[in-house]
Amino acid sequence: MAEITISLPDGSQRSLASGATATTLAESIGSRLAKAAVAAVVNGDEWDLGRELPDGARVAIITADSDDGRHVLRHSTAHVMAQAVTQLFPGAKFSIGPAISDGFYYDFELPEGRTFSETDLEAIEARMREIIKADQPFVRDELPAAEALVVFADQPYKREIIERVSSGAADTDDTGEIGGGETISVYRNTPEFVDLCRGPHVPSTSRLGHFKLMKVAGAYWRGNEKGPMLQRIYGTAWATKAELEAHLHRLEEAEKRDHRKLAVELDLLSFPQELGGGLAVWHPKGGIVRKLMEDYSRHRHETGGYEFVFTPHLANANLFETSGHLAWYKDGMYPPMEMDNGTYYPKPMNCPMHCLIFRSRQRSYRELPLRLFELGTVYRYERAGTLHGLMRIRGFTQDDSHIYCTEDQLQDEIISLLDFVMSVLRAFGFHDFTANLSTKDPEKYVGTDENWDRATEALRMSLEKYDLPYKIKEGDAAFYGPKIDIDVKDAIGRTWQLSTIQCDFNLPERFELEYVGADNARHRPIMLHRALFGSVERFFGVLVEHYAGAFPTWMAPVQARVLPVADAHQGYAEQVVTRLAAAGFRADLVGADDQLGKRIRTAKLEKLPYVLVVGDDDVAAGTLGVNPRGGDVERGVALEDFVGRMQAEIDQQLAVS
Repeated sequence: MAEITISLPDGSQRSLASGATATTLAESIGSRLAKAAVAAVVNGDEWDLGRELPDGARVAIITADSDDGRHVLRHSTAHVMAQAVTQLFPGAKFSIGPAISDGFYYDFELPEGRTFSETDLEAIEARMREIIKADQPFVRDELPAAEALVVFADQPYKREIIERVSSGAADTDDTGEIGGGETISVYRNTPEFVDLCRGPHVPSTSRLGHFKLMKVAGAYWRGNEKGPMLQRIYGTAWATKAELEAHLHRLEEAEKRDHRKLAVELDLLSFPQELGGGLAVWHPKGGIVRKLMEDYSRHRHETGGYEFVFTPHLANANLFETSGHLAWYKDGMYPPMEMDNGTYYPKPMNCPMHCLIFRSRQRSYRELPLRLFELGTVYRYERAGTLHGLMRIRGFTQDDSHIYCTEDQLQDEIISLLDFVMSVLRAFGFHDFTANLSTKDPEKYVGTDENWDRATEALRMSLEKYDLPYKIKEGDAAFYGPKIDIDVKDAIGRTWQLSTIQCDFNLPERFELEYVGADNARHRPIMLHRALFGSVERFFGVLVEHYAGAFPTWMAPVQARVLPVADAHQGYAEQVVTRLAAAGFRADLVGADDQLGKRIRTAKLEKLPYVLVVGDDDVAAGTLGVNPRGGDVERGVALEDFVGRMQAEIDQQLAVS
């Protein structure tokens, strides 16, 4: 019998009978791998397990417990959901159903303008479980476009995708659905249900089952507000029941921690409708936390060798033509304002103005690295459907730095920035970091390939020297340079992208920036873009959710509340507040108009670090009853001892930086 040779990821080779599939390969390696396998990577492309392997192929098995494996599970579950919907709602039109982070969705148009209800989701789930129990195979086929159009004659959204692909007008979403070749790939679960897809899928529906449908939302077809409004069903799917339950628990915790809800409950900020979408007003308590964040940032920059600058909120269009933002970023900018002396835009970035500051006079190599810092507010037009509290907002403030240096200084400066980033994030309570290195988008960039390669290599070598694990994100860089993004994990295990370091050879070129070197010749500086918080607003939202509104003592709007047991203790309570204020602490007093127990409960709901109760014995001895958040109540604590303890606690919280 003829044999084929397969190369494995570890470099070893394995001989199999001609006609072998990835399933055969997995079984030859071990039963455990075969049981966990859901798809394979063959010569760099993802394949179904049942496809015949070519001789000499490089093959890696994808297992259900990997990121790629979960993606396959979720995409397959989305297909099962579409099958269930079309069975339960005859005449339903279905459009696209991709896997997404932690789940999947599918967009539908129901006949006669009907909408999905919660009861419908339960019925769809039940039908999906019947399909899964039936162990229906996912069968791949490839059809000419004309034949595919006939197959999907009653599905206008599928026909549009096919027509766009066959005409060469396809975008990423289209080719992601069915690939970009001359034939159209489809998958059948039964003779009655077929869907467009490039795959891969699990071998059969019985490999699925640990899923839940989550919610229904509106979604415009292709994200076009002038297009049809469809109904999107979101779901989640996992490899095991335990993973599903853990995810649902995280969602419950996330709902409790939602910064939009806590911002109202804790009187931190609000989003008045009169302002318009994506714009917030900060209330006094939220304003205190924001001030503390900004003061900390200013202090760290002032002691870190940065110089403070300030720039206006709008600028002439010529500035953004020079920087390239009008060519590459216009869709994210607010519309222009026509004035008698030109066209103006609210600024989406601070970097062009910082370049003007550098260019304002002749610079010497002795000034480099020149580190400019600004808490600069920028404005970006986010679509209404993408707005999400402080996490996706239209007006926000960046703790923005731009560093101009020589190429000899570049690596040390990036490593120093990594150290700076980590120390600031630790001060705010984050300790679990990962990094992503984003490379050039082949369609959206300025400058030469050589300079992009130099910039990317400088970032890569800095990550290696700093010994920070990282992943490559192909094509995710800004148009002017590659970047390092720092992700952190919060208290319930969610990942947030926060700090960014970008290496830019191109804006100095576009703005014709120069410095005079030691050789008395003119040279072009290199520019590093860097934000630690990312934006003050989004970082604040992440902090609210990380701490569930219970800020550490150094950040809490009110650090201690003093409660007199009765009116007779009011005078001493006021003395306690005065002493705490003199020590630099934020304390308030709530008098004895309500019962003590009610006042304590209210303070606990406000998540205050300390509730201090004073009665007869405390007045006589100069002591306090200390009720710490999450701790045991202490009686008879000397006031001066408490002041010292709270200061030591705050010093310790900030010492991690």
